[in-house]
Amino acid sequence: MGKLQSKFRRRSDLYKAKEGAELAPVHQVVQYEPAHTDAINCVVSLTSDLCVSGGHDQAVVVYDWRAGKRCKSFQGHSREITKLCCFKGSSLIFSASRDKTVLMWDMGRDAEPVQEFCGHELVVNGVAVGPDGSKLCTGSRDNSMRLWDIESGECLQKNTISRNLVTHLCWVPGCTSIVQTSEDKTIRVWDSRTWQVTNTFPAKQYIQTHCDISSNCYHLLSSSNGFGGQGCEATLWDLRQPGCKVAEYRGHLQTTACCVFVPPRPGCPALVASSSYDSSVKIWDLNTAACLYTLTLDGSGPVVSLAPCDSSSLLCASFNTGLHQLHLDQGAVPSLTEVARF
Repeated sequence: MGKLQSKFRRRSDLYKAKEGAELAPVHQVVQYEPAHTDAINCVVSLTSDLCVSGGHDQAVVVYDWRAGKRCKSFQGHSREITKLCCFKGSSLIFSASRDKTVLMWDMGRDAEPVQEFCGHELVVNGVAVGPDGSKLCTGSRDNSMRLWDIESGECLQKNTISRNLVTHLCWVPGCTSIVQTSEDKTIRVWDSRTWQVTNTFPAKQYIQTHCDISSNCYHLLSSSNGFGGQGCEATLWDLRQPGCKVAEYRGHLQTTACCVFVPPRPGCPALVASSSYDSSVKIWDLNTAACLYTLTLDGSGPVVSLAPCDSSSLLCASFNTGLHQLHLDQGAVPSLTEVARF
């Protein structure tokens, strides 16, 4: 366990800007309000204009990234925020933390949490809301996956699997299936009705750090940790044939922290995006696995989280330089614009 955990140690000397590195143009926003006072760990999209971010400062922040203004800040966790999720079409936000809890917040109410989900014995690294908004799934480094009733906060199901140190999870849209990645290098698919594993994908060589589901629910993306270009890939899987690997996206030099499907654009090829501890974001052709663009954030440290906002905007969260918008304009080279700093 110690060896696996040690691979996630943060060493600031690894993330210093390299001399002579090619940089994509980064356009500064002149006026903006600080989002956080320390490193950002995660960002998710609430609406096309609003995002929610969480970080080392233990704050959950709702931010209007187009206007550069902080809308609301929630404080309630005693340790850093690890993951966030929102229930689309509502004002509810869920935050997981290293303090072993998940808190539910309501944008339309005061700054106090409206529900608390307690029971995990170690850091909570995965959180996802069910399609109907009544159930919450959480996963932890305590080897357990839990299912909760959102209204009451009651734990309905718990299943513990040896060495299943959860790193991320996704609820398949409109479905009863949940996909989770783990430090034991495997990907598991759960049935939310029986709370049993229905499929286990072949183990990868490196720890799986993140996962995402395509909008049509046909494909799954996962990302790997690694170093020196070994590992560090994103992998495309066919969910209709569990365990069937479709493509690999290789090119990052350090741990690939996040991977997402880019919302489809009419007349454009299907794209995926990945971000890495090597301070870069890469845009890939989903079908050919060709790297189309590499954008580097000088001095950003790890780019740890990506959040698609619409078909042309992707938010990128980093340890050292806050939030950036990656703008995908048809026929133009993608660009990065700073939208929030610490």
